[in-house]
Amino acid sequence: MAKRQHKNRDADYRALADFRYQIRRYLNFGEQAARAAGTEPQQYQALLAIKGAPPGQEPTIGYLAEQLQIQHHSAVELTNRLEEHRMIRRLRSRADRREVLLRLTPHGESLLQRLSLAHRAELQLAGPKLLEALDSVVAQWNPSTKFGIHKIKNQGHPRSAKRSARAR
Repeated sequence: MAKRQHKNRDADYRALADFRYQIRRYLNFGEQAARAAGTEPQQYQALLAIKGAPPGQEPTIGYLAEQLQIQHHSAVELTNRLEEHRMIRRLRSRADRREVLLRLTPHGESLLQRLSLAHRAELQLAGPKLLEALDSVVAQWNPSTKFGIHKIKNQGHPRSAKRSARAR
C-alpha cells in the first residue's frame, strides 16, 4: 500500500511539474513577444487587465494592482510609466471625483491588439499541451475527471465546495 501511495505522489509531482512547465513556456513566449514589440511584459499585462475589465468594473489603480497581484504603490509606478509612454490616460470618475479611472490611448490599443493576436496564435499552438497538463493535474486529485477539463467549471474549487457544504 505504501509503495502505491508513493507512485501516486510521483505521478502528482510529474503532473504538477509538466503543468508548471507548460505555463512557463507560455509566459516566456509572452515576455519575449512584449519585449520584441518594444514594451515590458508587465506593461502588456496592465494593458490587457485595463481593457479586459468586466462590464461594471471600472479599471482603477486598485483594480490593476489586484489583477496583476502587485502592491498598490507598484501599480501607481506602472501606471506612471504607461502614461509616460502614452499607452494610457487617467480620468477622474464622474461618480466619485476622488477615483481615478484608467483608459487605453489609441497607441495602447494598437499595441495591445498586436500582442493579443500573437498570444492567441501561441495559445492555438501551445493550448492543447497546456490543457492536457492541467487535465493531468486535476485527474491526480479526481481520476473521474480525466480528459474532462470542461467539468472543472461546474465543480468549483475543492475548498469552496467544502465551505459551502459546511454552511448548509
